[in-house]
Amino acid sequence: MTVRTATPEDRDAVVALEDTCLGDDAWSPGLVAEGLAGNVPTVVYLVAEDGGTVVGHAVASIVADIAELQRIAVDPAHRRGGHASALLDEVVRRSKEGGAERLLLEVREDNAGALAFYAARGFVEVDRRRRYYRDGATAVVLRRGLRKGC
Repeated sequence: MTVRTATPEDRDAVVALEDTCLGDDAWSPGLVAEGLAGNVPTVVYLVAEDGGTVVGHAVASIVADIAELQRIAVDPAHRRGGHASALLDEVVRRSKEGGAERLLLEVREDNAGALAFYAARGFVEVDRRRRYYRDGATAVVLRRGLRKGC
């Protein structure tokens, strides 16, 4: 397994992961293409490959002292194989490298697996956003400090 910076050639794979993993909340192919083309300077797209096939992706925005994990998705057939952990580790590394002191993200409150995944990696709940998702579900806002004392 490898994690690398995504390129425009990864568009179809990332769009497919969005559709498969995020359903109604998937980003449009156009938005994905803009991000992969580097047209959003604060955003980094990463992909996880297994045997040369893209099986996961992550998107993070890193601005000054705050990083936000906007997306992380792994193909269902490849879950529990360490891909999400590898993607998150790379987001954390790049966030620190970019000067971020904390990493934020939102998770659906009904996604027990994701909440446990992030809790095991040092994230704590800091807020909730009611009716955040298209279907009206609440988002749990999680935070992880990236520097001592944060």
